Amino acid sequence: MKRKKFKLVAWILTSILALFLLFATWYKFRYSMDPVAPYTLNSETLENKLLIATQGSAFKDAVVRQVIEHYQKDSLFIKVVDVSDLPKLDSSDYVAVLILHTWEYDKPPKVVADFVIENKDDAGKLILLSTSGEGGNTIEGVDGIGGASIISDVPNYSMKIIKRLDGLLIAKE
Repeated sequence: MKRKKFKLVAWILTSILALFLLFATWYKFRYSMDPVAPYTLNSETLENKLLIATQGSAFKDAVVRQVIEHYQKDSLFIKVVDVSDLPKLDSSDYVAVLILHTWEYDKPPKVVADFVIENKDDAGKLILLSTSGEGGNTIEGVDGIGGASIISDVPNYSMKIIKRLDGLLIAKE
């Protein structure tokens, strides 16, 4: 009798674990961000340089597009990379750094958190747009905007970012 009860409990626990793993896999697949192919605009020899690190999603792509359209005629070098490239980059090479990322499991991606910590001396040039379902998450100690990824809100978020970037980029000119 005890053996049957033990097998039943083991089977139930194994089933729960399997369901949890299936849910976690589905969640990661469903809500993971697409990779972003790196590209640059304007000459790297320009003094004013903006780094944009982002994750691929319709919302983030639209925000990046509007920011670039705003600055494309300025004397500004713009480098766009995937957030996974942040460990290879140094914020001191740029006048401003814009990072767009999604909160994953109630925290920012590790590469973003590590980049912020490693570049804490340049925290004044970092601007982060953190997206999540509830929209209120930001990294403490950094100029951050939190919001939900709602396409109709792209112009609003883009203008908030541009105002903050203007404060950094215009001050440099």
